Amino acid sequence: MKNEINNEQIDDRYTDEALVQMLPKFKNGFADVNGIKLHYVEGGLGAPLILIPGWPETWWSFHKVMPGLSERYHVVCPDLRGMGSSEKPKSGYEKKQMAADIAALIKYFGFQKVNIAGHDIGASVAFSFAADYPELTNKLILIDTPPPDDSMYKLPMLPVPGYPHPWWLAFNQVKVLPEQLLAGRMRYLLDWIFDNLLVEKSSIDDFSRAVYALNYNGIDAIRASNGWYQAFPKDIQDFKAYDKLSIPVLGIAGSGFQLLQTSLPGLTKDLKLVKLEGCGHFIQSENPAGFITAISSFLA
Repeated sequence: MKNEINNEQIDDRYTDEALVQMLPKFKNGFADVNGIKLHYVEGGLGAPLILIPGWPETWWSFHKVMPGLSERYHVVCPDLRGMGSSEKPKSGYEKKQMAADIAALIKYFGFQKVNIAGHDIGASVAFSFAADYPELTNKLILIDTPPPDDSMYKLPMLPVPGYPHPWWLAFNQVKVLPEQLLAGRMRYLLDWIFDNLLVEKSSIDDFSRAVYALNYNGIDAIRASNGWYQAFPKDIQDFKAYDKLSIPVLGIAGSGFQLLQTSLPGLTKDLKLVKLEGCGHFIQSENPAGFITAISSFLA
């Protein structure tokens, strides 16, 4: 069946080396941080801007906006611990630990202070980074996702008519079974997620979906990425201990705007909210021009 794509069946067009060739002035790299190797793509000149992707994507999720942003900023887009070409250890998927990885990456580059943006799981990592490393953080951007909190325990098992049903939050808590079901078959799940969370399905095209299938098809990739979700109970406890952020924070969203509007005011003293109309969850793919404009205006 065409969606059953094994890693060995995917050609070199989908590797990081090939993808970076499509982004002039960007390059791949690896950094040793906290005992693991993190993969990153970087390019541009100016103030450092860290872009942290989420599930079920990789650094490639920002490929539409990286060239435009690199005209003003030194853009660094890492694959998180457990993601893409980064190592996939057995543990360390609490967001505080993943934020510590980013802090080590920033020190690797020699940056004094950075702007940091995170999407989906990456938003939780970015928030934890800003809370734990205020001395390294200039401004924070949360993309369509608030940090996890106790409200997650109240999500219904059955879908409420007329409301979104994020069933994968529960599915990704299950150990071993997802690997058995999805290894070599992640394209089925990817297509469902993208087709249901995008306003315009073609915003993430077949090529990009194949890139993500390559990166999530393996047993270790599924185990590691699910580890991000299995750490939520610890994350919720950790996030309760944080004081309100004092740095400027931008919440930018499409379909998740109301959620940001409800949750973010209690987390920061200096908040700006921007809604990109006609977008679902993957706004950097759905409206890259609007995304660049909103971020550039906030960081100016």
